[in-house]
Amino acid sequence: MSNGDGMNYAPVGKPAPVVKPGEFTFAAIGLDHGHIYGMTNGLKEAGATLKWVYDPDPAKVEAYRKQHPEAVAAESEAQILDDPAVKLVAGACVPGDRAALGIRVMKAGKDYFTDKAPMISLEQLDAAKAAVRETKRKYMVCYSERLQSESAVYAEQLIKQGAIGRVLQTIGMGPHRLNAPSRPAWFFERARYGGILCDIGSHQIEQFLFYTGATEAQIVSSKIANYNHPEYPELDDFGDATLIGNNGATGYFRVDWFTPDGLRSWGDGRTFILGTAGYIELRKYLDITHENGGDHVFWVDGSGEHYFNATGKTGFPYFGKLILDCLNRTENAMTQEHAFKAAELCIRAQMQAVKVE
Repeated sequence: MSNGDGMNYAPVGKPAPVVKPGEFTFAAIGLDHGHIYGMTNGLKEAGATLKWVYDPDPAKVEAYRKQHPEAVAAESEAQILDDPAVKLVAGACVPGDRAALGIRVMKAGKDYFTDKAPMISLEQLDAAKAAVRETKRKYMVCYSERLQSESAVYAEQLIKQGAIGRVLQTIGMGPHRLNAPSRPAWFFERARYGGILCDIGSHQIEQFLFYTGATEAQIVSSKIANYNHPEYPELDDFGDATLIGNNGATGYFRVDWFTPDGLRSWGDGRTFILGTAGYIELRKYLDITHENGGDHVFWVDGSGEHYFNATGKTGFPYFGKLILDCLNRTENAMTQEHAFKAAELCIRAQMQAVKVE
């Protein structure tokens, strides 16, 4: 796992199998983004059996099989989609191609698990929704900044326990290191990556919906800019947005590509959650100037000030719930409506963003 570049960040949780070997088989298709490694880790830790891998680039397949040697290199996408043993396909292809892959997967009778952003246009969203209705399959999304962060999981537990009362607001900060020379060409093409609010902003909008319990939201304002990378004219290196949920909760987030080289992590991601009876701060990946790892949870309530290091404590329960949802046709890990609403809002935030010159 690389902690220097978010594109290759592949969190490792702890084994918590919900099925026996061979009871839930999955495959990987589309290896353009390194998040496929974290997605694979999470599924395997929950007991899923990896059978196949396919990508048009043999080098990507070879690299994947070095970490997951049990995966058989498929000769084609069709070889995987035609295999009745495969129940779910995980994919992290180019964002602009994710909806089309998902539709092919679902029409083959399998559930789909994609990296964020799950699509980059409202037309793709409508097509994915139609395919879900037609096939009755799942189009699930790995919003990893919440699902693969033990501090974020612990915050969920605190909120469910009523530790800070009703959630009124979230503030998210999602800085990332650009490391431009290591990025593929598609990363700088708007029609393929979707823009910063659609891409890494999707993490922030999903967390706003989840922690506040809002099922709908209005994008009050959003902004994008290319402040310092004129050599990549289609890149947004900064973006922010303000939202109001249908339950009155508000949210603000900022995402950017300005993590300095001196930071030992790819980004100092933080989340602030305000409630009627207290507040929570998450320092997800590090605590600057301290060699004490990540997943720090600070909160204040009526009884005092509290701190908890969630590292190694919660694991990533989403993946086990996802497997059981696929087997039982339930929605305990994440509802389809929630996955699609987060996608829709990040697309709308990008579409209506003011371009700061």
